[in-house]
Amino acid sequence: MLKYLKTLLVLILFMLVCSGSVFAEEILNWQGCIKEAAKNHPDLIASGEEIKQSEASKQITASALFPQVDASVNASTASTATNASKSTQADTYNYGVSATQLFFDGAKTINNVKSAAEDIKAAKQSFRFTSATVRYRLRTAFIDLLRVQEMLRITQEIYNIRRENMELITLRYESGLEHKGALMTSEADLASAIYDISQAKRDVEVSQRSLIKEMGRTKLTPIAVEGDFKINDSAEIKPDFEAIVKNNPSVQQLIAQKNAAEFSLRSAYANFSPSLTGSAGANKNGSHWAPRGNQWNMGLALSMPIFEGGLRFAQVSQAKAYLNQLKENERSTRDSAVLTLEQTWAILQDAVENVGVQDKSLKATEERSKIAQAQYSTGFITFDNWIIIEDNLVKAKKAFLEAQANKLYAEASWIQAKGETLEYE
Repeated sequence: MLKYLKTLLVLILFMLVCSGSVFAEEILNWQGCIKEAAKNHPDLIASGEEIKQSEASKQITASALFPQVDASVNASTASTATNASKSTQADTYNYGVSATQLFFDGAKTINNVKSAAEDIKAAKQSFRFTSATVRYRLRTAFIDLLRVQEMLRITQEIYNIRRENMELITLRYESGLEHKGALMTSEADLASAIYDISQAKRDVEVSQRSLIKEMGRTKLTPIAVEGDFKINDSAEIKPDFEAIVKNNPSVQQLIAQKNAAEFSLRSAYANFSPSLTGSAGANKNGSHWAPRGNQWNMGLALSMPIFEGGLRFAQVSQAKAYLNQLKENERSTRDSAVLTLEQTWAILQDAVENVGVQDKSLKATEERSKIAQAQYSTGFITFDNWIIIEDNLVKAKKAFLEAQANKLYAEASWIQAKGETLEYE
């Protein structure tokens, strides 16, 4: 019965190991993932289109500063009844050009153009923020896949440990040197190891899909990543957070929006100024085509608001309130960004130090496991003491991997807090 159980468990493991994809996996590195995401990620593409919209909006606003020229061609006919039997018909033809030019509007249009220019800056900073967010999600997905790949390898190592332990306990049980509870415990540990392998395989597939999404691909294909658990931006010496935050895209975006609001406020004040517009035109008209009669006109138009039910006062009040809102938003965002930098830096330092602690713990546990294995084989320690040491070894292997992955996650959060984009690499 015991031999049959061992054979069945080994067969199950073999099927799990061999149940992976039959297709060759594409091996990706971090630089390759960055290049692909920068080209294909939909969030970046959409953010780039926002910049184009802002640039077009500025051109639309600035067009009011240039002459507005129109051309027209008209043809019409009219019939008038003079009595019951007769009527007269008159044809009219006309074509010509006309132009208007804004000379003065209290700098309203100029301020609108300057506001639109600041909107472009804000859109570019929004693109930077999107790029930083995409980089963080891409890096997290990359680390996820790297971690679960390593976890799959570790779970297979743990399976080997559990299988060898079960073989040893089985021999001792059959020899009458071990009780049935020890045998059942080893069988449960082996079953747990098999489950861990199965779970790790599912985690790999989920992480593959996540990374593919963040690279901007639309089709799931077998992939794997290559890399290590070393970090490049450890920031061991505490940096100047106030200096770093000045380049944060969220802060820069709000600064641009605040500047745009200041120009919009000036534009609102300009509504109280008179507006001076010049016009000119030339056309030909007549009752036959092509008309030969010449006409031309030229003039100036001055308009001045007198009373509009408090419209312009309300517009100024609205613009002031919006500007004050953006000033406070900028201060709040700056303070939050500094706090986030402080927090992520501290987490990064903790994660780096924790890797060293977990590394020493793993080495100590491995050494204890070797000694305990020999002691249990010769009967110097009991099963209960030995299995505790073996369980600690399994936990230490997983804890060390998690510590290494957490170090990479912490670095990714630190880089995002600084506002670094995909080009950071």
